[in-house]
Amino acid sequence: MQKKMCIISLGGSLIVPDDIDWVYLKELKKLLIFYIENGWKFILIAGGGRTARKYQDAAYGVDETLTDEDRDWLGIHSTRLNAQLLRTIFRDYAYPRINTNPHDLEDFSYCKESIIIAAGYRPGCSTDYDAVLLAKYLDITSLVNLSNIDYVYTKDPKKYKDAEKVEKISWKDFRNIVGNVWRPGLNAPFDPVASKLAEEINLEVAIMNGKDLKNFQNYLEGGVYRGTKVYS
Repeated sequence: MQKKMCIISLGGSLIVPDDIDWVYLKELKKLLIFYIENGWKFILIAGGGRTARKYQDAAYGVDETLTDEDRDWLGIHSTRLNAQLLRTIFRDYAYPRINTNPHDLEDFSYCKESIIIAAGYRPGCSTDYDAVLLAKYLDITSLVNLSNIDYVYTKDPKKYKDAEKVEKISWKDFRNIVGNVWRPGLNAPFDPVASKLAEEINLEVAIMNGKDLKNFQNYLEGGVYRGTKVYS
C-alpha cells in the first residue's frame, strides 16, 4: 500500500488553550490512528500555546530588558514540552526522538514509525517555519495549519467590524496581511518568516480551525473544507 503523508503544524492554542486540552488530544489521536491504520504517515509539529506566553510574560515581568532571543527560547522550550506530551500520547506509533532540527531529518519514508513529532528549532521564527522546512526537505507540496481560527481575515476581526474572511489567497497578498517581521508571541495566522519560505518553494498551506475534526477529515480526504487556502 502506498503511504500518504501529511504535515500538520498543530497550534499551541489547541494543545494548551489555557489548561491542557486532553479531551481534544484524545479525539485527535483517535482520528490520526484511524488514518495510520489505513496507510498514512504524519509529521506533527507542536506549537507553544499559552504555556509559552505565560513563561514569556513572567520573564518580562521580572526583567523588562529581556531580549527577543530570550523570549523565543522560552517559547521554543515550551513547544518541546508540548511535543513530548504528543510523543507520549502517540508512543506506540511515534519515532522515539522528537525532531528539534528540521535540517537533520532522517528519510521519514523509510522509518517504520508512522508519526514524527517535531518542535521548535531556533529563535527568529515559530514552529510554522519548521513545518515549512520539513515540507521542503521531504519534497511535500502542501501542509495544514491547525489553530483556533476558522479563516484568515483581511484584518483582525476582534478589532475591526469590516474584517472579511478569506477562503483563497496568494502568498503575495497573504504576506501583505501578516507582514515580514517575526516577534516572539506574535499572534498571526501563519508566521511571516514561514510565509516567505512557503512562497519561495510554492508550498500550499491550508489554515483551519483544528477543533473541528470533521472539517479536518474532509481536508485529509481531499474534499471541501472550511478554511483558507494559501498558494503561489
